[in-house]
Amino acid sequence: MYNEIDLDKIDITLGPPAKEPARQYYFIARCREWVRDFEQRNGRVPNSCVTTFGCQMNARDSEKLEGVLKQAGFAAEPDERKADFVIFNTCTVRENANQRLYGRLGQLGRSRKRNPDMKIALCGCMMQEAGVLEKLKKSYSFVSLVFGTHNIYKFPELLSACLDSDRMVIDVWEDTDQIVEDIPSERKFSFKSGVNIMTGCNNFCIYCIVPYVRGRERSRRPEDILREIKSLAADGVVEVMLLGQNVNSYGKTLEDPITFAQLLTEIERIDGLERIRFMTSHPKDLSDELIQVMGSSQKICRHLHLPVQSGSTRILERMNRRYTKEQYLELTEKIRRAVPDISLTTDIIVGFPGETEEDFQETLDIVRRVRYDTVFTFQYSKRSGTPAAVMDGQVAPEVVKDRFDRLLSEVQSISAEVCSVHTGSVQEVLVESVNDHDPSLLTGRMSNNLLVHFPGDASLIGKLYSVRLKECRGFYYLGEGGQIIS
Repeated sequence: MYNEIDLDKIDITLGPPAKEPARQYYFIARCREWVRDFEQRNGRVPNSCVTTFGCQMNARDSEKLEGVLKQAGFAAEPDERKADFVIFNTCTVRENANQRLYGRLGQLGRSRKRNPDMKIALCGCMMQEAGVLEKLKKSYSFVSLVFGTHNIYKFPELLSACLDSDRMVIDVWEDTDQIVEDIPSERKFSFKSGVNIMTGCNNFCIYCIVPYVRGRERSRRPEDILREIKSLAADGVVEVMLLGQNVNSYGKTLEDPITFAQLLTEIERIDGLERIRFMTSHPKDLSDELIQVMGSSQKICRHLHLPVQSGSTRILERMNRRYTKEQYLELTEKIRRAVPDISLTTDIIVGFPGETEEDFQETLDIVRRVRYDTVFTFQYSKRSGTPAAVMDGQVAPEVVKDRFDRLLSEVQSISAEVCSVHTGSVQEVLVESVNDHDPSLLTGRMSNNLLVHFPGDASLIGKLYSVRLKECRGFYYLGEGGQIIS
């Protein structure tokens, strides 16, 4: 793996290689020279702070940003106001995320007066949105570096340019066909990791801005994915989360197409890997082949996040979801026949333009029939740049709030019943951390994604452990430990 390259052996006087990712390792070596110069001038190493907004794909991208900065010699600094280099990895799915970022930039602008050498970088989905770049140039000219979603692998090269320049460095691409993953990564957990298998989206749900900022679907080569996961397993990772905007359509853009189910079958064969998770799954692309593989698998976790968004076929059509309520219900029944102990979770948007009380009742009906373990509920809000923002039939805010509250009450009642069925059983959990609120407890995650808090010490973190579930507390359990499984 390129992560094992000895940066000190790179001769930066020879100039950068043409091919990726070797080119980026050359620029990491150049950044290390800058760090050494900084240390000589200031008597300390420079520090950096990476702040992440948004989804798990952004979180995985931020691990790469942190990995590059660490390899370059920067020390981690949790307080962005005290950092020499600050980078925001942005999200733009909801409009208020943009306002939050501008607020943070305003605060940093004041911090920068105390440290005029501070460098501020912005990357991620928001940088791909129309109008953002011009606003940054006009109102936040102190920003040092701006790049988007398509060229995050170029961060070492862009970091080098930023460190050597007093001007704003901008490199935002409209699209690309490249996927480069072999750059340093600073994993948050030693025992589990996200793995990008594809990027972009072709679905164009009319409320969603992702296809416009992440681009069209592009799948990584299966041999590259398998090589990465084998390396992770050899390094002690027992659980991977396969990431993509719509993992069910994986492989369609490859020169030699394979299905997501076939990829999962190959991943399952990797020694040392104990658990496989994935998200997100679009219902229209979830195949019978995938259901069969999930049913027979010993490693795929018993959890499926399957966003429904609405229970009304009429609203689903307006959303451009390309399935009906009946098709979705049939799909969940197929899944439960193949995987009886599956945990189903979903997303629901309340108050989409044109939604009537009858449509909302259809949503309540699907919640009652599917009986999800967890539902992530959202009040519809306009997202500039999407077709839904200019649709007729915008629902009054007070009506949306009323429906949201009724849905939440229904969801919480059902979820409490569904999640409690495991009480008294012994379950395998992956121990993830010391409990945030009680240091005498550990927190682990079951295959079905539910959390369990139980007595234990930090030596168990990263282990698979058997836990007896004593009491369900709605969305988590209190348990008592048994023995290490692996």
